[in-house]
Amino acid sequence: MKNLLILIIIICCAGSAWGQQKSTGPMIKDFGEVWKVENTTYPTDKSGEFKVVFDIMDSPDSHVEINKAIETVARFMNMHAQNGVSQENIKVYLVVHNKASKDILGSPAYEVRYGKPNPNLALVRELLDAGAGVILCGQSSVSREIPVTEAVEGVQLALSAMTALVQLQNEGFQLLKL
Repeated sequence: MKNLLILIIIICCAGSAWGQQKSTGPMIKDFGEVWKVENTTYPTDKSGEFKVVFDIMDSPDSHVEINKAIETVARFMNMHAQNGVSQENIKVYLVVHNKASKDILGSPAYEVRYGKPNPNLALVRELLDAGAGVILCGQSSVSREIPVTEAVEGVQLALSAMTALVQLQNEGFQLLKL
């Protein structure tokens, strides 16, 4: 019985991360929950720029599920802002292509195609409002019949995902493939 009680306590503590709560913000208020991590032994350089380009190509098959890769960008932004990195030093681009192209469609276009509202719409808008750049691959745009005019307002169109990724890396952005 004592061992069972200990096991239950361990499971409860592990499930709640020792009673901690995840939180969003300050950059993306409704998405990108992160854990508070204290006493790190590998220090975060809070004075430098975090210039990152996220390569986002996969998407869930479901038309009602948020693309977790896009939400990871929100997590990245919130995590660093919560831990003392100046928001001005968090510079982020999403290069969206392949199956993920549908996830940056505006609401009317998404609903016409899939019969449901775009579950990523609010997330993409918040990312854009927080200063993230969102770039649609021109090759995916044409091959998947997703014109940038049907994307969320503020999404940019590039010749290709490869072009945007190379150019941003040439400008000092670090590539993270999701």
